[in-house]
Amino acid sequence: MPTGTASRVGGRRSGCRPGRGAARERGAQMELSLAARTLADHVVLEVGGEIDVYTAPKLRERLIEIVNSGHKQVVVDLTRVDFLDSTGLGVLVGAHRRLRAREGSLDLVCPHERLLKAFRITGLDNVFDIHSSLEAATAGGATARTGV
Repeated sequence: MPTGTASRVGGRRSGCRPGRGAARERGAQMELSLAARTLADHVVLEVGGEIDVYTAPKLRERLIEIVNSGHKQVVVDLTRVDFLDSTGLGVLVGAHRRLRAREGSLDLVCPHERLLKAFRITGLDNVFDIHSSLEAATAGGATARTGV
């Protein structure tokens, strides 16, 4: 079956994005970019690319480093994320729990409806403070949410 077409798996339709399956079959890794910076009292982790079963461990390691270095107010900026699966959601939940155990917070910047839908479906929109912009996420104590 050509790459980029949908197939039936177990009676359900399974969609593939062009090139994604072929790259995985060849063992190629999709890129995930991570850049941390300090903004006001927050550490902002800017994430780009795809967060999935292959790239999530890299995100998990970086978030653990940030938490273990003593930072308590962390913002994960998902503005440049193209794809987020359940493994990526699990990494974010784990970081959220680590920070809460240290009396910290994990806020998300997520302006894209395609990603917000995953948070809504899983009920994680009630767990995370999700903001539409970095400015809203780092505004001292503001609770500006995306409306999710």
